[in-house]
Amino acid sequence: MKKQHKLSKINLYDKFNAAFVSMITPEMKVLNSIRKQNSYSDTPTLTKPFEMPLEFINIDGVKIRVSKSVINGKNKETIILLSAFPHSIIAYSPIWNELKKDYNLFAYDLPGFGASETKSEYMSFNFQGDFLNSFIKYFKIEKSHIVAPDVGMASALSYVINYKNSIKSLMIGDGPGALPAIEPSVMKKMVYSSFWRAMFVVAGSGALIESAKNLGNVKYVPNKYELSDYKKSHKGKVANSMKWFKTYPEAIKHLDQNLKNIKIPTKIFWGEHEAILDKKNGENLNKRMPNSELEIFENCGHFVYQDDYPRFTRLIQTWVEKYK
Repeated sequence: MKKQHKLSKINLYDKFNAAFVSMITPEMKVLNSIRKQNSYSDTPTLTKPFEMPLEFINIDGVKIRVSKSVINGKNKETIILLSAFPHSIIAYSPIWNELKKDYNLFAYDLPGFGASETKSEYMSFNFQGDFLNSFIKYFKIEKSHIVAPDVGMASALSYVINYKNSIKSLMIGDGPGALPAIEPSVMKKMVYSSFWRAMFVVAGSGALIESAKNLGNVKYVPNKYELSDYKKSHKGKVANSMKWFKTYPEAIKHLDQNLKNIKIPTKIFWGEHEAILDKKNGENLNKRMPNSELEIFENCGHFVYQDDYPRFTRLIQTWVEKYK
């Protein structure tokens, strides 16, 4: 990961707007209580991200940011990590640092998210699933395991539903999949309210990143490099990001109707203190998928891969070894 000379900081405007979102979010009372128990502070969990080789490539006319680490070609298991919103693949650096020792790794910022380019036509479940198919073909990945939280979960499910594939296993969570969806207040605002989507656009990427930290982390404190990358990556893209949420109610129906057809071994993970998509969604998803098991991450929020990254790393290692 190249040194960033100019960091994009979360400024007072960002914090003010994020504080307003927190003020009107009823789930914040519980989240703040959990943070207090965890002695949550402004001190970053990690001083800086671990090294990840980052580059931009073009696949089927779409410019994306990708990171890859291939240690032994076909003799090692391959893992694909899909970015979450409004994070970027930088958020995976703690688990990447451990997994790269034993596995071939690929990660990318989804089109329209993170540092990848954005266009209106990218902002649908189906496009993201189609792109994952293109990504796998581009790198000639024959068999793999997919890790997909949040918006990445919709991408992974769309892909395995719509395409014949050789995926060995799925690790998905904290995202859309099964109906009825139990959506806390902020998710309802982004999905069902054009007014609130417009407000997020006006507030900008910094407020979005700060709000996500407030709502999604109860243990892990992002460092200035991570926050800078998230803010820079989503600058000027929030309007298109909100279009993904606008299409969400119809798009999730297709996933819901086809869950019963997914026979791939699937580990479902969910944060105990999930304030974006209630953990009941994970329980419902687990009941609906014929070859799945659910793991609830106690004392974690929406971003479980950060809040308890050592445990999340072990989850991936154990699941991959089981289904290699």
